[in-house]
Amino acid sequence: MSDAEQTPAKAGPQPEEIRFFGTTWVDHGGHYALRRAGLAAGALAAAVAACFVLRFAYEGLRIADVGGVVNVLVVVMFAVCSAIAFGKTWEGFLRRPADPAREESLRSLKAIGFIGSLLAYAARCLVEAPGEKLHRTEFETAVRQYEKRRAARTGNPTTRKKPKRR
Repeated sequence: MSDAEQTPAKAGPQPEEIRFFGTTWVDHGGHYALRRAGLAAGALAAAVAACFVLRFAYEGLRIADVGGVVNVLVVVMFAVCSAIAFGKTWEGFLRRPADPAREESLRSLKAIGFIGSLLAYAARCLVEAPGEKLHRTEFETAVRQYEKRRAARTGNPTTRKKPKRR
């Protein structure tokens, strides 16, 4: 038998999985701290590698002698896009987007500013699993609502004693 067949389904809300952490964020088990440290280091390493790639692209522009204005525009574009991507990524770890269509329209901007997204991911890993606060709040709310509903309907109403009539 598989593990799913042996383990009975737990009543009530189940925690949502977070990428790379599964549900270990609930009780901080399963090498949770080690995963956070490893992901922070990996995201920082990816950001550094991305900076080298962008530097090579900038060198290509300089070799092509496209002009000072274009060089400045490219640097400013990547800086602004990275700053916006950092802010939006960080905000995404704390709350669900109010307007998903707006978030979808910012996807290309986040792709250009991918270094900002990597830095936000690394910084969030130093605090907690990215998205843990959001998931924990939603999970605790769901558990409270479940317990409240469950407490309100204790017992089988057909087995209750009926009041005596006089």
